[in-house]
Amino acid sequence: MKFGVLVNEGPYTHQASDSAYQFVVAALSKGHTIQRVFFYHDGVNNATRLTEPPQDDRHVVNRWSSLAAEHKVDLVVCVAAALRRGIKEEVLAPGFRISGLGQLVDSGIKADRLVTFGD
Repeated sequence: MKFGVLVNEGPYTHQASDSAYQFVVAALSKGHTIQRVFFYHDGVNNATRLTEPPQDDRHVVNRWSSLAAEHKVDLVVCVAAALRRGIKEEVLAPGFRISGLGQLVDSGIKADRLVTFGD
């Protein structure tokens, strides 16, 4: 099955990012395809390389970057939501790219299921 994933909440303030990440890892381990992960609203905060959690905490941004590198998962950040939060291309973590809502629509069309995490 081919999944599209929508993440609407940022790391460390809501369970949505962790749940989305675990869902993607589980889906890939079962042989499913992740068509795209789209970060929208506060979810764009998952994409900034400026995040520095304490050493004893998980590094959510690095997890997503590693996943993109290892499995070639397309991580797309909504341009309008990112700019509203001061996130520009130069602060994106590796593996993320900025694009428009058309990428979310495209994911909904091409995937068998679009799974949403967060409000």
